[in-house]
Amino acid sequence: MRAVRYHKYGAPDVLRVEEVDDPAPGADEVLVRAVATGVNYFEVQVRAGVAPDPLGQPLPHTPGIEVAGTVVAVGAGVDPDRIGERVVGTVGSGSYAELVVVPAAAAVALDDRIGEHQALALLGQGATAVGVIETAEIEPGETVLVEAAGGGIGTLLVQLAKRAGARVVAGASGAAKRKLAAELGADMTVDYTQPGWTAEVGPVSVVLETIGGQTARDAYSLLTGPRARMVIFGSASGAPVEITSRQLLPVGASLIPFSLGYRPQRWPELTRLAEELTVRGELAPVIGAVLPLAEAATAHRAFEARTAVGKTILTI
Repeated sequence: MRAVRYHKYGAPDVLRVEEVDDPAPGADEVLVRAVATGVNYFEVQVRAGVAPDPLGQPLPHTPGIEVAGTVVAVGAGVDPDRIGERVVGTVGSGSYAELVVVPAAAAVALDDRIGEHQALALLGQGATAVGVIETAEIEPGETVLVEAAGGGIGTLLVQLAKRAGARVVAGASGAAKRKLAAELGADMTVDYTQPGWTAEVGPVSVVLETIGGQTARDAYSLLTGPRARMVIFGSASGAPVEITSRQLLPVGASLIPFSLGYRPQRWPELTRLAEELTVRGELAPVIGAVLPLAEAATAHRAFEARTAVGKTILTI
């Protein structure tokens, strides 16, 4: 089969399509012939050597954690009737490939009301967005700052925060992403990569934080009110969110973490909620670039250049 692999960490050009042996499902696993896979920023960071591989796998390595396709074989302990089932699922790694071994419990029957690309956009990013909004407990009339509002999660958060009745300020780099955020319902947009951006925004009640570093500190300074809070769900800059006591005490806003990693049992539930909102027309996942598997490097370059919008998909 064909798979994207890299033999060393580095620039996107280390990604190569290679012929490798077909995998076989083990006990409680299914083998999926992939139709598409999602691309996530964390995969870009690991490939670049900016972030450690959470599984500590040796090189060469095939990235990717999301896959949509059809079950073509099953391992011991799995109902053979699942062969032929259209599924979407998550893996620890290895989804940039024609065939992907997926834990049977993580391969969920694809909802016929949505397509493979939408399902991939909602699988991890949709679940995260719904979980972040739930954690934020937004009240109607509050002002909410959504960072990285042009990305896969950010575009969903803009819609969900607006649905909750908030005044939404969308932080995004570049005119195209700001335009998209406005089209999705943001009341105001700002380029947080520009000096002095906080002066444009003014006070906010809630920050949905995913950048880290100085951006996080600047955003924290905008928080005001008795229930001011920052929900932290990422650090795309590679720098952690560090709010010192010198800033924390005068502002007094709560710091609240959210991660599917420490509550994996809620992942299916939150994904189903995102899917149901989509089916009802209350949430519209934004599908950005759709590229063939051989152009994985192009997809990674777009993330590094901050030009990726919405969900990026590789088709197999």
